[in-house]
Amino acid sequence: MHQTLEIVKENTEQNTGNFFLIAGPCVLEDETMGFEIAKKIQSVTQKLGIPYIFKASYRKANRSRMDSFTGIGDEFALSIMQKIGKQYDIPVLTDIHTPDEAYQAAHYVDVLQIPAFLCRQTDLLVAAAKTGKPINIKKGQFLAPESMQFAIEKVKAAGNPNVWVTERGVSFGYGDLVVDFRGIPVMQSFKVPVVLDVTHSLQKPNTTSGVTGGLPHLIETMAKAGVAAGVEGLFIETHPKPSSAKSDGANMLPLDQLEGLLEKLVKIKKVL
Repeated sequence: MHQTLEIVKENTEQNTGNFFLIAGPCVLEDETMGFEIAKKIQSVTQKLGIPYIFKASYRKANRSRMDSFTGIGDEFALSIMQKIGKQYDIPVLTDIHTPDEAYQAAHYVDVLQIPAFLCRQTDLLVAAAKTGKPINIKKGQFLAPESMQFAIEKVKAAGNPNVWVTERGVSFGYGDLVVDFRGIPVMQSFKVPVVLDVTHSLQKPNTTSGVTGGLPHLIETMAKAGVAAGVEGLFIETHPKPSSAKSDGANMLPLDQLEGLLEKLVKIKKVL
């Protein structure tokens, strides 16, 4: 297992060290962009002592419109992500959508992520668990924090104790999300690492244009609140030019702003 993943486990059990960071583009758009983002984030996180996991979707299965960009080809994208992990010696995370995808993706990446809308899908959770990879389950926008214990139990019952939970906001009306930070200690009581998905928590879903909006000017506020609330990890999507990103550009952090943000967050963590 990658050293970073061991640190995640150690931090959770002993409450020591820094928060860990899951960061990268929403979806892998091409090989050059993926390597550029991973190289920059690895450089920053090494300097700040932050355990880092590269993330990207190899395919976007949940799009609002039929003409939305979905990916560059499953095997091609996964092979690029595998090369990124080997090049920079970092673990790699991607999301999956079906049991068959769990086995396919597990050959290329180190962590499998269950999307929020699929967090109750028993067959998907069990298939992911049986790969032996750490599993990051995003909490559904429609679930109370207490309900996540059952998703966790499904993974553990399948023989995999390496499971994390990620908060990504709760549906608030028809087109907004809100993070209830009371849910962080609730989910921590299940004895698993809890991550805050900073950028997806600031989405403005279901807009009339069919393109998801966002509130990127609140990324720093949300991240600071998460660290102050004691989350073990942060999830941040970032891109060199969010305005030209092919997916979720409206709520991604510009890559050149990541270092400044992380410097502030490390200071907050040290105070705690």
